[in-house]
Amino acid sequence: MQRTRIVELLDRGEGGPVLLKGWVRTRRDAKGFSFLEVNDGSCLANVQVVADHTPELLPALEGMNTGAAVAVTGELVESPASGQRWEVRASGLILYGGADPEAFPLQKKRHSDEFLRTIAHLRPRTNKYGAMLRVRSEMAFAVHDFFRQRGFFHVHAPILTGSDCEGAGEMFRVSNLEPEKAVILDPRARAEAEFFGRPAGLTVSGQLEAELMALALGSVYTFGPTFRAENSNTPKHAAEFWMVEPEVAFADLKDDMDLAEDLVRHLVRHALSSCSSDLALFASFVDKSLMPTLEGMLSAPFARLTHAEAIRVLQASGRSFEFPVHGKSDLQTEHERFLCEEHFKRPVIVYDYPKEIKAFYMRLNDDEETVAAMDLLVPRIGELCGGSQREERMDVLVRRMAEAGLPEDPYWWYLDTRRFGTAPHAGFGLGFERLLMLVTGIANIRDVIAYPRTPGHLEF
Repeated sequence: MQRTRIVELLDRGEGGPVLLKGWVRTRRDAKGFSFLEVNDGSCLANVQVVADHTPELLPALEGMNTGAAVAVTGELVESPASGQRWEVRASGLILYGGADPEAFPLQKKRHSDEFLRTIAHLRPRTNKYGAMLRVRSEMAFAVHDFFRQRGFFHVHAPILTGSDCEGAGEMFRVSNLEPEKAVILDPRARAEAEFFGRPAGLTVSGQLEAELMALALGSVYTFGPTFRAENSNTPKHAAEFWMVEPEVAFADLKDDMDLAEDLVRHLVRHALSSCSSDLALFASFVDKSLMPTLEGMLSAPFARLTHAEAIRVLQASGRSFEFPVHGKSDLQTEHERFLCEEHFKRPVIVYDYPKEIKAFYMRLNDDEETVAAMDLLVPRIGELCGGSQREERMDVLVRRMAEAGLPEDPYWWYLDTRRFGTAPHAGFGLGFERLLMLVTGIANIRDVIAYPRTPGHLEF
């Protein structure tokens, strides 16, 4: 018999034979029979299994405690218990793997997030983290679906790179040299001895490579892991995280803002329509304001204002911010949340930032003071997307690189795209974990990725 998933059982119109495989969440014994709550990970719901204490079932039933992996054959019948439509009357049981009830760390009680991070190999079996992983999977599908509908090509950017996209020096360095050999070599000899014959690192962004491919294919996006060696322990930062980075040829800043808003609205809409039962858990136990927040994001267009206008709003607010604002200020989370949650009460796109606080590749505006950059801000999270129209003019790009202290040689290939058939283009990056924090209400990035990588933590 083919295995039946619980998510399919919930939609059954009639009973019948089933083969259920999963893990025991709880066991309760009565006189002459036992109740097992079994979950197979396909959805939030468990299925109750009723197993009589017969000679055929008792041997396997002995080891079926919380955490055990089991198979149940039986008949799906209407349940007399309230709160569930179906239950399974067991006719056969198989115990694949038991779990010592004294040692198994997941019991029928609420565990703190901090504790569950120490057992990240087991936390997917809890309701919260099983739901998070299902939502994560569904959101990844929604990303691909959005771009496929719009004719984008999914491309892959390298993970190993010799270029620091952001120019901030926060790359993880990658080397095949034995530490004992590396320390005795001078910098030039060490570089030549490296696997690639030069220093290498893990990518902080696939943007530069996406630009190259957009200038051949028109509309592309990358979706993959990125890495940043930033010694930050905030709830929004991790050393390894996933980015969605679209790039579009013959596009300007307005096109970029429109695409970012359309993508975020599509993802929120998909979460509400396709993850309703899992979101209900988060709305009940994680963030009571989750559903109004998500529904509110679809009720009106996002607000848009320049960085200068945002600074004026913040200065006129009468609020005493931890980080005071001025004309050249970058926006901090407290400023971003004020704009979204209190002033506009909806997502906000801030654009035209001072050139001093943005990257070298962002297009210089005609005022020579600002660049055509934008950040999309959402409630609770702050910045969700950051992007820009790219600097397509060769002379201006070279000047901006010099101002940032970046040598031209490592970026010769990037500059070539401005020498040969340059064209206006724009793109942005959306932090996938931040998106998951938005749609689940989970407040810490460590809890929306299976195995978080943060300073001092490399477990699992």
